Amino acid sequence: QVQLVESGGGLVQSGESLRLSCVASGNSFILGAVGWHRQAPGRQRELIGRITRDGVTNFADSGDGRFIISRDNDKNTVYLAMSRLKAVATVVYYCDAFCRITTTNIAPHVWGQGTQVTVVS
Repeated sequence: QVQLVESGGGLVQSGESLRLSCVASGNSFILGAVGWHRQAPGRQRELIGRITRDGVTNFADSGDGRFIISRDNDKNTVYLAMSRLKAVATVVYYCDAFCRITTTNIAPHVWGQGTQVTVVS
């Protein structure tokens, strides 16, 4: 079984930057494409962007040009770097991934539990 754990959230000032991490753990798996999403209170979860295993990224409109997604395959970790953060309601950031289990060749879709970011002015 593969798990994703996000971290790096917290309280930051408006205009500052923050980097979130998404770490995959488990046995005999290969971390595939990973996506980052955000969800504000009362709103649907929305895609920020994705990164392939080869490091190719694409962003949804909500990316807003302030996000950079990168990864370290040796560490099974994907990062979301956010800049010029805006003071809005607390937002929860999630990562998701398809992780191929090498013993079965099945690639389950896995979500993390989310990490909360609060930006204050």
